[in-house]
Amino acid sequence: MAGPAFRAAAVRVRVPATSANLGPGFDAFGLALGLYDDVVVRVADSGLSVDIAGEGAETLARDERHLVVRAMRAAFDRLGGQPRGLEVVCANRIPHGRGLGSSSAAICAGIVAARAVTIGGPSALDDEALLALASELEGHPDNVAACLRGNFTVAWTDEESAKAVTLEPSERVVPVVFVPATEVLTETARGLLPRTVPLADAAVNAGRAALLVEALTRRPELLLAATEDRLHQDYRASAMPDSAALVGALRAEGIPAVISGAGPTVLALTDEAGADKVLAFADDAGQGGPVFAAHRLELDRTGASVLPLDV
Repeated sequence: MAGPAFRAAAVRVRVPATSANLGPGFDAFGLALGLYDDVVVRVADSGLSVDIAGEGAETLARDERHLVVRAMRAAFDRLGGQPRGLEVVCANRIPHGRGLGSSSAAICAGIVAARAVTIGGPSALDDEALLALASELEGHPDNVAACLRGNFTVAWTDEESAKAVTLEPSERVVPVVFVPATEVLTETARGLLPRTVPLADAAVNAGRAALLVEALTRRPELLLAATEDRLHQDYRASAMPDSAALVGALRAEGIPAVISGAGPTVLALTDEAGADKVLAFADDAGQGGPVFAAHRLELDRTGASVLPLDV
């Protein structure tokens, strides 16, 4: 049986950063943010060429070990066969090891690009299959769901595969991220979590997670209460004490703030009027301690996209 046919022209894929958990929605909630990696892929006659600019340019592999390439290979297997050669160019803006979904972005970029360069790819690997494959490669669906679909996602895994629903965050929500200079590995952060938690804490998180859906989509004034967490952030605080302290300082001022994903980035959810006040916390946190780079971002509404090369 003949393998797939591939497009001669290069394709460009743009993928957003994501923040998972959002406090109480551990391993379920994801929010797409307006900070992007771009990947350009062209099917070549032979070999593999990988070029990287930006985040990770000095450290990432430029061979089959590169996560974008590994994700592409997995997608090509699902699509029926591998191309003879590949040229991959990555422009990385999402910080690595900071809890902003850089690995999910690489995985999503790879599988979307593989589908895009394959003739008939969207029919052979539809959006549901794309999510299932991305979740399989990442190990959990929260970040990849938001990366692929944009907006605010609630993801879960049933007996068959990963699933997700997409909701539109309120236009009044303005995300601000505080990115520290140091990394925390996801494996390290997960290793600090207990095997069991008190029933009372689990009950609080269930209620707050339900409230967060309403708060983030329709009633942002409820976000401070809705982002309360008792399942994971306190247990991980020892791996990122300065980030935990910043979350506490923001919340003491009435600003909804959480650890982004596995950390150590801090995510604050404010509004237009409060954005400057929130950004100023980066200067205060940097006195006598680590410097946080604070960025006001937009909410991403589209998720992973195939774009013209000149955009």
